[in-house]
Amino acid sequence: MKFTVKSFSELTINELYAILQLRSEVFVVEQDCVYQDIDYKDQKSLHILGFKNDKIVAYTRIFKPGDYFKNASIGRVVVAAKERKYGYGHDLMKASIDAIDYFYRITEITISAQLYLKKFYETHGFKQIGEEYLEDGIPHIRMDLNAN
Repeated sequence: MKFTVKSFSELTINELYAILQLRSEVFVVEQDCVYQDIDYKDQKSLHILGFKNDKIVAYTRIFKPGDYFKNASIGRVVVAAKERKYGYGHDLMKASIDAIDYFYRITEITISAQLYLKKFYETHGFKQIGEEYLEDGIPHIRMDLNAN
């Protein structure tokens, strides 16, 4: 797995199409969740693209503090279903955390995590903050890394 970080304007048309296809495949079709994925936040974020054999199979977008939460944040964490068995989700999270540290020089990160992935995010040092809530009809929790 090779990771690349790009701003919105650096994405090629084909990369953007592949990102939107992957997000739709997992979040809309697999999770059966109708929601507004195209939210005008892609333009503010940096995009972490995970390539395998020149195909995007893993992706997140990261935000600097204040653009989404008070802290820096990671969102749209997605790995293609057929690629999950290889542990790429862990590689993707490490690449995303490292990118926040490198580009924003900060280690405090907040995420809105799907509840069923709580243990996954805990393996990366995130801790639940507050109670469960619904986001787009799916149970979520706020989780923070290194936050006070």
